[in-house]
Amino acid sequence: MIELFILYFYFFINMIKLLEHNLLSVAQEIHSVFQSSYAIEAKLLGADNFPPLNRSINDIVFSDNIFYAFYDDNLLVSVLEICDENNSLHIQSLVVSPDYFRKGIATKMINFVFANFKRSKFSVETGIDNIPARRLYQNHGFKELKKWMTNHGIVKIRYELYKTY
Repeated sequence: MIELFILYFYFFINMIKLLEHNLLSVAQEIHSVFQSSYAIEAKLLGADNFPPLNRSINDIVFSDNIFYAFYDDNLLVSVLEICDENNSLHIQSLVVSPDYFRKGIATKMINFVFANFKRSKFSVETGIDNIPARRLYQNHGFKELKKWMTNHGIVKIRYELYKTY
C-alpha cells in the first residue's frame, strides 16, 4: 500500500512543473491556456472588456511572477501564476483549459501550493460571478476579505487564508 502511495505521489508531483515563462515558446503555451480559460470566465462575468484577455505574450515573458504547469502527458492543461513575497503568497492566476474543467486539476494546483509553500498568508482574487472559482477557494479555507467594482465594470472578490505551521 505504501508503495502505491509513493508511486501516486511521484506521478502527481511530476505532473506539476515549474515553467520557464521567459522563453518565448513557453510563454506562447501559457498565453494559449490563458486565452481559452479566460474567454470562459469573461462570459461567466458578462465582461466585454476583460483585462486578462488583453495580456500579451511579452507580458508573460517579462513577468516577475512564478509560473507552474499541470500536464496531461505532454499537454499543458493548467497554469498557476504566483507572486511569492516575504511570508505571503498571492495566486495571481489559476486557469485550466476548458477541455479539462471539472477534473480536479485546480484542486491539485491549490494543494501543490499549500504543500510546497509554507507561508502564513495566501490570497487570491476572482470575479464575484465566477461561482466555480469562488467555490474552489472557499472549499480550501479561503475567507472573503472584500468586494469592489473595478474600472472595467467587473465586481471582484478577494479571499485570504492564514496558516500556522
